[in-house]
Amino acid sequence: MYSKELDTIKKTNRFRKRTLYNENLIDLASNDYLGLAANKEIFTCTYEKLLKEQFHAPKASMIVNGYNKIHKEFEDNLKRVNDFEDAIIVGSGFLANLSLIEALVRKGDKLFIDEEYHASGILATKLLKKEQVIVFNHNNEKHLEELLINTECKNRRIIVIEGVYSMHGDLAKKELFDLAAEYNTLLIVDEAHSSGVIGDNLCGIFDYYNIEISSNHIKMGTLGKAYGSYGAYILANKQIISFLENRAKAIIYTTAASLFDTALANESLLYIQDNKREIKNKINNKLKIVEKYLGIKSDSLIIPMIINNNKKVLEIQERIKENNFLIGAIRQPTVKKAIIRLIAKIDVSDEDLIKVCKLLKEYIND
Repeated sequence: MYSKELDTIKKTNRFRKRTLYNENLIDLASNDYLGLAANKEIFTCTYEKLLKEQFHAPKASMIVNGYNKIHKEFEDNLKRVNDFEDAIIVGSGFLANLSLIEALVRKGDKLFIDEEYHASGILATKLLKKEQVIVFNHNNEKHLEELLINTECKNRRIIVIEGVYSMHGDLAKKELFDLAAEYNTLLIVDEAHSSGVIGDNLCGIFDYYNIEISSNHIKMGTLGKAYGSYGAYILANKQIISFLENRAKAIIYTTAASLFDTALANESLLYIQDNKREIKNKINNKLKIVEKYLGIKSDSLIIPMIINNNKKVLEIQERIKENNFLIGAIRQPTVKKAIIRLIAKIDVSDEDLIKVCKLLKEYIND
């Protein structure tokens, strides 16, 4: 039925499929930045907590009776640690972006979105009128300001950026936050890849730039990266969170987030805060190794290497697998040019990271 389309994908070396990788491979491909997905102490605490509950599943949407004290405890900890007024848990990062963009952009509003924003956000913009969506050049504050000045807007202006961009690991510029303040816009920041990884308190990009949280700030984060769980959250002022409860279809019409995953993320959040100095030291050490052996200076644990050849990135990935390491071979449409994507996870030993860096340098230059 779709054979021609699949053949075209295969011919361009863009074909993908689900794969059960050998569990003995050393993982340098996933978003489990801190290695918490394998932390049995956190898992055991979560399991024991759930055993004490009457129910282990939410059973309904949050708006019916799916809201649980486990959700509330995590929300309370999130807003306390991140210094936001209110929080709400969502089933996934995809749903969080859908909730924010579909619900918050009202009649007369304009949305200014980074061209490299996550696919879930770009998809959500398709629910809006075309004239409401303005795309600005990636991480380009001059282009954004030009658009803010020259775009007529009857109501709200909303800027949408990421804290750390998932494919190339670059950080959102501080100037973008300054523009949001100067032009009195709402600012949505997707912190999926920055929360738990950067900042003095490992709270993400707001923390990294030491930005005082204000009523125009909205933070979205996911639980399937640094927190080693699954789900997402939205942090904002009370009015915005209340509005989302009443207008966001991806919150109203979906079952509440998994109780186990929420409790697991809560344990991870507390663990990160209790061990942030040690975690930060490990992150800095991994980045020093990457800079020394690959010559790449990075502020995040995402280390991209542009290859611009789909066949070659697959070949490099396979050769690295033969040495017992797993790295990412990222191709279109996820990126414009094919890349090797190394995640300098802090649970990987220094010796193994050094080894894979040396192998990558050798294979990329072949």
